Amino acid sequence: MGGFFGAISHKNCIYDVFFGTDYHSHLGTRRGGMVVYGPETGFVREIHDIENTPFRTKFESALHEFKGHIGMGCISDTDPQPLLVRSHLGLYAICTVGIINNIDELIDTYFSDHGHQFMAQSSGKVNVSELVAALINMKENLVEGILYAQEMIKGSITILLMTPDGILAARDRLGRLPVLVGKHPDGSLCVSFESFAYHKLGYEDAYELGPREIVALTRNGYETVSPPGKEMKICGFLWTYYGYPNSNYEGVNVEVMRYRNGEIMARKEMEAGTMDQVLAMVQSNLGVGFYPESMAASALAAGTVFQIHLAEPIPERFVNLIEDTSRPQSVAMKAFKKMLLAPEEE
Repeated sequence: MGGFFGAISHKNCIYDVFFGTDYHSHLGTRRGGMVVYGPETGFVREIHDIENTPFRTKFESALHEFKGHIGMGCISDTDPQPLLVRSHLGLYAICTVGIINNIDELIDTYFSDHGHQFMAQSSGKVNVSELVAALINMKENLVEGILYAQEMIKGSITILLMTPDGILAARDRLGRLPVLVGKHPDGSLCVSFESFAYHKLGYEDAYELGPREIVALTRNGYETVSPPGKEMKICGFLWTYYGYPNSNYEGVNVEVMRYRNGEIMARKEMEAGTMDQVLAMVQSNLGVGFYPESMAASALAAGTVFQIHLAEPIPERFVNLIEDTSRPQSVAMKAFKKMLLAPEEE
């Protein structure tokens, strides 16, 4: 998985890009990168390994090097991103999120026209964003190139592309991953994977891209440059696993969806298979459990569960042992009998 955040403003937007990208850190643990553009500095980019050190720690000491009114960042669980690309379409930065199932086929097709090459990683693999850029560059403009890349790719690819004039955001062909546009009261615009990332920065919901849709963001506003498709197959794991609890996808809140799923599961009268599952099911709001108070002491102290006091006391119970004396008793049976007949400890 991975996440991205881009912003465009009439002022320096580096802090929005920095924090907006950092708020996607739960989506990847390998690489983090940022790029900004300013008329005086041009493109400034940095990529860091975040496997052992968080994104914020890696980048905060270098923020003074970034200055610009357009920027984007990404958290990647695969390749280093964003990349800077120069082609007949100009100079631009690109980052992607998704999975390409026919990557070898696409590389072979690209190599069939002699004179092309890719920068190989140490593993010999090709950076996915570089491959996507190569497909985009085969057309006469960026929008046509993005549509061509999405048609050629088997799988899912969401693209964020930044030029000196603005940002192009393209949701994958079947809308498996979300792309949302936020607007700040000061007129700044952002594009993000997670809605909560821009909510924390003071942006409000402005627009959510449909499947295959491409939107252009400039300092004057945003507009659709390629309309959405009709087929939607959004990833259900966004609500059950990947998504941050206070994010929204297609107008549905992640935490609300998780509670609804719990309610639906509880309707089927699920039963715990073992005693140690009871407490976990109660903590997940899947029902009420009957559990020894001593075993739930730590959970009660932490406030993750609470005790229900009954109006009437639980009736006294008795355990009766019936044995067949004509049969020999196993070791396990003798131990069980000894445990039942042992005097109760005070």
